[in-house]
Amino acid sequence: MSKNIAVCLGEDGNTATLFDKGKLVVYTKSAGKWESVREMEHHIDRSLGMVQLRLRMKEILNFLNGCQVFAGLSVTGVPYFELEKQKISIWEFSEKPAEFLDYILEKEEEAEIENAATQKKDNIIQMTPVEIAAGCYRISIKEIQEKNTGITSKQVLLPFLRKSAFYSLEIICNHIPPWLEAEMIVGKLEGNIARTGENEHTVVLSKKCCPV
Repeated sequence: MSKNIAVCLGEDGNTATLFDKGKLVVYTKSAGKWESVREMEHHIDRSLGMVQLRLRMKEILNFLNGCQVFAGLSVTGVPYFELEKQKISIWEFSEKPAEFLDYILEKEEEAEIENAATQKKDNIIQMTPVEIAAGCYRISIKEIQEKNTGITSKQVLLPFLRKSAFYSLEIICNHIPPWLEAEMIVGKLEGNIARTGENEHTVVLSKKCCPV
């Protein structure tokens, strides 16, 4: 996956702070090698007032142009606040870019995978059946069937069907999930299926053992 990384460099080629004289360089990895895609000379005067400092940071953010990863020697104060406000990932190193760019890319990719897994888990949790009466639940799975949410009907329904005690579960869907039909055919679940509209079906399931 391609990811740009912006680095604040001093005149010696090592990382620097935004208050040091140097340049900002945005790198990208192409064909296994890191290349500079754009550069900008920079130097923030420490004597600048808050308004001027924020204006200078706005120029820097415009230069970053969507780059969501920033590395420097030290990032504090207003620069840190302005970068964080844009949800830019901030890293601090004291070496030359070649020594840490691969490390940052690896960690950023790991974080993206972990965040995606967490988001998927959260979405599944949020899509739990709602109790509409004692022991009676309802859920619509039309959204996950119609959109590419990365979540399957099985991931949403099966944990509830296996672990929950319920009298009935009403499932609104645009088609009957094949695995659910199989559950009904082998007798693990009893239920009725009704067509309730164009591209809409309602399945009312009941367990053979009701809650005590």
